[in-house]
Amino acid sequence: MVSITLSIPEEIRKTMKESPDVNWSHIVRQAIIEKTQMLEIKKQILKELEKEKEFNDWAVEIIRKGRK
Repeated sequence: MVSITLSIPEEIRKTMKESPDVNWSHIVRQAIIEKTQMLEIKKQILKELEKEKEFNDWAVEIIRKGRK
């Protein structure tokens, strides 16, 4: 597993220190995992939409040719 270093405001750090029972690393790790999963889903959706765009462009072209 790779380690990262984060910078946070001092005020937030003080609040975090008031709750030593909270596993802040786990919370940050989960937030990063969830965000990257959402980005992957977004990428898949955009890929599917691009396929639909190709089909829609083809359908519009057929309709335009049919009208002529």
